[in-house]
Amino acid sequence: MKDEPKQTKKKYAWSIDESKCLTIDEVIKLRGFSRELKIIGLKRRKYSAVRNWFMIEIGLEAGLRVSEIASLKHGSLYIDEKRSSIVVIGKGNKKRAVWISSEFKEICLEFIRYKKKFDFSVNDNSFLLNSLKDKKISKRALQKFFKNIVLKAGLPARYHIHCLRHTYATFLLKASKYNYKFVQDQLGHASIKTTQVYAGVIESEGKKALTNLYK
Repeated sequence: MKDEPKQTKKKYAWSIDESKCLTIDEVIKLRGFSRELKIIGLKRRKYSAVRNWFMIEIGLEAGLRVSEIASLKHGSLYIDEKRSSIVVIGKGNKKRAVWISSEFKEICLEFIRYKKKFDFSVNDNSFLLNSLKDKKISKRALQKFFKNIVLKAGLPARYHIHCLRHTYATFLLKASKYNYKFVQDQLGHASIKTTQVYAGVIESEGKKALTNLYK
């Protein structure tokens, strides 16, 4: 009787490093630049600049995948007096609630007010980040808008829109004191192993601090 082949445990291959996450200084710089664009857009009645500002904010404050951002509708927002969440349809058509801060809830309400001023629909079935024709915007378009802002803001060209999700995950993990389950639920990871990968980025930041330990 032949020996049965040994079962080898698959190694979790997905990884991430610091090059895919914005630093706090870069987050501040990106936000500042996009807010300047928003102000100019409001003055010149250029909706695309206002929409792109909100694209940056929702990426940093909710950590959604680009496909999830593109598919969001006004009815996805639960931002009344008692609720602060976004209902997202993620991978495999799985629905999840993403909790948001009270500050970001106010930004959402602000963006809706701007959309009304530009005469765009804000009913439950209309898309949140719409095209200039008030239709669903493509993932490719969002990626292009983000890359354009990154370059004009003077940030590294390696950053792409999914880096906002990586940045959100890394900072949320630290802010939640390594509450992996909460971060997993927020991001919609099927496996907590995916969430745990972000710990490697934080650990590498910690190693840098060792050089300044007694300085």
